Amino acid sequence: MKKIKNEKELLKKALSVGETYANKRGYQHFSPSDSHDIKIECIYRLLVNDKLVIPLPKQEENLLNIKKRLVKWIMHQLPDNHPLLQ
Repeated sequence: MKKIKNEKELLKKALSVGETYANKRGYQHFSPSDSHDIKIECIYRLLVNDKLVIPLPKQEENLLNIKKRLVKWIMHQLPDNHPLLQ
């Protein structure tokens, strides 16, 4: 897979935006004891359920690919001149 510039920062941004979206959809909140991986998978599944992200094929559904999918999703949500996309 091709390395995405600022991938870690983009993933953090995707989680932040995803959590806000989940809260607006009625999800109470993530508890401080929830792991980073659980948050990633939960946000991914919510976005897939709402048809905002194309689901990965079952055999390719792993944490690394889910992270990449969230990064690609947030890249399309940010404006072209956003610093993380430079």
